[in-house]
Amino acid sequence: MTSMELALAGNPNCGKTTAFNALTGARQYVGNWPGVTVEKKAGYLKHNKKVTLQDLPGIYSLAPYSPEEIVARDYLIDNRPDAVIDIVDATNIERNLYLTVQLMETGLPIVVAMNMMDVVKKQNKQFNLDKLAYGLGVPVVSICALKAQGLNEATQRAIDAAEDTDTQDRYPLYDKRFEAAIGEIEDVICQQVPYDRKRWFAIKLFERDTKINEQLTLTDEQKIELEDIIRTAEKVFNDDSESIVINERYAFVTRIVNLAVVKKSDFSLSTSDKIDRVVTNRFLALPIFAVVMWAVYYLSIQTVGTLGTDWINDVLFGQIIPNTLTPLLASWQVATWMQSLILDGIIGGVGSVIGFLPQLIVLFVCLGILEDCGYMARIAFVMDRLFRKFGLSGKSFIPMLVATGCGVPGIMASRTIENEKDRHMTIMITTFMPCSAKLTIIALVAGAFFPTSSWVAPSAYFVGIFAIVASGIFLKKTRLFAGDPAPFIMELPTYHMPQFMNVARQVLERSRSFIKKAGTIIFASCILIWLLSNFNFRLQWVSEGKSMLAAIGAVIAPLFAPLGWGNWRATVAAFTGLVAKENVVGTFGVLFSHAKGLAESGQQIWPLLRATFTPAAGYSFLVFNLLCAPCFAAVGAMRREFGDVKWTMTAVTYQCSLAYLVSFMIYQFAHWLLEGGAFTISTGIAFAALALCVYALGFMPKRQQPVAELSTAQS
Repeated sequence: MTSMELALAGNPNCGKTTAFNALTGARQYVGNWPGVTVEKKAGYLKHNKKVTLQDLPGIYSLAPYSPEEIVARDYLIDNRPDAVIDIVDATNIERNLYLTVQLMETGLPIVVAMNMMDVVKKQNKQFNLDKLAYGLGVPVVSICALKAQGLNEATQRAIDAAEDTDTQDRYPLYDKRFEAAIGEIEDVICQQVPYDRKRWFAIKLFERDTKINEQLTLTDEQKIELEDIIRTAEKVFNDDSESIVINERYAFVTRIVNLAVVKKSDFSLSTSDKIDRVVTNRFLALPIFAVVMWAVYYLSIQTVGTLGTDWINDVLFGQIIPNTLTPLLASWQVATWMQSLILDGIIGGVGSVIGFLPQLIVLFVCLGILEDCGYMARIAFVMDRLFRKFGLSGKSFIPMLVATGCGVPGIMASRTIENEKDRHMTIMITTFMPCSAKLTIIALVAGAFFPTSSWVAPSAYFVGIFAIVASGIFLKKTRLFAGDPAPFIMELPTYHMPQFMNVARQVLERSRSFIKKAGTIIFASCILIWLLSNFNFRLQWVSEGKSMLAAIGAVIAPLFAPLGWGNWRATVAAFTGLVAKENVVGTFGVLFSHAKGLAESGQQIWPLLRATFTPAAGYSFLVFNLLCAPCFAAVGAMRREFGDVKWTMTAVTYQCSLAYLVSFMIYQFAHWLLEGGAFTISTGIAFAALALCVYALGFMPKRQQPVAELSTAQS
């Protein structure tokens, strides 16, 4: 057997990525909501290395309206895989078969893999798969992607279909009048396109697909002939050409479903429906969401996760490692500066970051369970109600959910948004959600300044949501983003018990990424910070206050004095956080270790922070690092998705400006009202800034979408 390429296609959240992981042994991210896969991924079948499997992004159709549809369509039409395995969510067969019909139109060999058949049985439904295969004219296989059942049979049937040339002529049969029109178009373009793509091009030309027209070099006579054929069909059907094609597809799907469905479900509510009546209730949904997120952060930061973090900080990196290494290094007669580098720089910096791993693991477990059971998809649905009131599409919330793990895939997930303005705005505000790297800062501030308060950690999550909502209101009033948000259509997946392997894979991958970053970027950064904090510009060993780092930080620090943390250590930590957010904690670890406060005495950073800042300043520092520009990797992802340096700089400038403004107001108000601070000029400026924000959000008139852009969007 020669090498072969198969493609996995299907609707969002139908189980493609789960099937891909089971077939190839890959560890792609799996989430129980649409839009997880935003680009095609490749891997070899575990049982046959000659077969390459492509996991295409989830799409509802092959109409190139969104970036992921363009990726899938270009690959299927231009690259022409040997066969396609169409993963169909059997619980929503009518919707899923619409894409199946379009895949059949491409002329590629198709195998339909009916997924979630176990759920279908619970829904009191039953399909005759033999009749379904007969009606479609393609092989149909029952699979369960979660349990890896039937997948090998599906791939083998796809391999057989690829080797059988007869399967390439199995097209869906439409109305005779429509088939006649398509046949006439095929005759016109027969010299322009390959035989196996003739029907696809004919249907696209009938739909008046401008992208297809651009790929052909038709004469004026041929164009006139094609237009006559289409207009004649429109008169016969009394409808426009695109609607005719859509109606024919759905009519074909209806016939197939009626043929294959043996027993239809009754009208009783399923378990998922009963749960949704509560968790998606108009009045209860947001309070329930708030309670759920409070519980997640309470477990991660205040209780379960803290037990492991305390042991790593206090015992492992606070006593065991320093107390073991100090006499060992002395016995080896290691130079004093090298001992300082190892103990203060590496152990103090990297150790302070690794110490938060237990809290991260608990957070990853909680989020993994919520994602895998289907609750997070409901949150996207619930947030659509809120977002739409403020000019955002609910579809923007899916990238934000992804960004709770890491901002880079969250930014990439914005590709699922068709509207360019909404996509650009989503890229700009997605990183306001606290990612796993920012959790280290949240845990640091919560532990140092608010050790008995369970509201601080979840408040960071809602600060991110507030920043997103406020940005949506404001930015939609500007010329760059004026216009109505794109509609959000989403089918909620059925609830199911979280799969241990899915959750474990997510926790393992995210934890591994965190440790890898601590062992590479954070490691290198801590060494550099140690060097800059111990030497002056003449490379002479000096006290900390006379170092290069102190000199640089002292120049910039006054800029942050109105925020309450105009200290050179905090300033340097905030700037090193641009490389990686974990660097904020690592920087404090190095600087406070140098000050004999962490590695050598076994104390944590917390008491030293409390001695340096007030709680208001600490929370201001937290908010600034949550909202300011993300790490360099995320900025690079923004640059790739924007495709424009100017847009990237605009986004970074907006993020830093908003972070400064919000942190400034938080500190000034909290310090004056809660800490007994004096009412100063800065407090007055904060009130003026608040008034300006209220005007911008509530009273500033909306900017109308330009007429040219409006007509383009409508067309």
